[in-house]
Amino acid sequence: MTQTSNTPPVIIRPSEEGDLPAIVAIYAHHVLHGFGSFEEVPPDSIEMARRRGDILAKGFPYLAAELDGRVVGYAYASAYRPRIAYRFSVEDSIYVAPDAPRRGVGRALLSNLIARCTGLGYRQMVAVIGDTQNLGSIGLHAALGFRVVGTLPSIGYKHGRWVDSVFMQRALGPGDSTLPNQQTRPD
Repeated sequence: MTQTSNTPPVIIRPSEEGDLPAIVAIYAHHVLHGFGSFEEVPPDSIEMARRRGDILAKGFPYLAAELDGRVVGYAYASAYRPRIAYRFSVEDSIYVAPDAPRRGVGRALLSNLIARCTGLGYRQMVAVIGDTQNLGSIGLHAALGFRVVGTLPSIGYKHGRWVDSVFMQRALGPGDSTLPNQQTRPD
């Protein structure tokens, strides 16, 4: 549980199947109105359930954020890339309900996701942020130790304009300062 000043506590927990209607609605908003996702058509609940199931089946965390008893955000980690050499790296995804910004939801989700992925033995976390003007997401990641490692200019086209992707990265645990334990490596 995380609490920010002047707001009720944000509760972070593993997502449940019953959270899917809220997750679908939150994601649909971002697909239709923002650049955090480069999808242009929101997936339906069956597709979102399939995606969540795939992530959980691979042992990655998929979290929900509750505020006042309502799911107002979600986050998950997934493989950064499928090739074996990337097995110690994850990519984060975070989405917050449009009526819950600046209430500590994103920070609580990302902090918890970082801790869980560190505990699972991952060594690097990558954020692929849609739009260089997405100052909220860039600022959140920077506040939690991520640094900009690159930008792909005009890599996507959405809502009638070219959109950049910003790559940010942070070490998890000892990062690359030690060799990973090959016996307990993430798969």
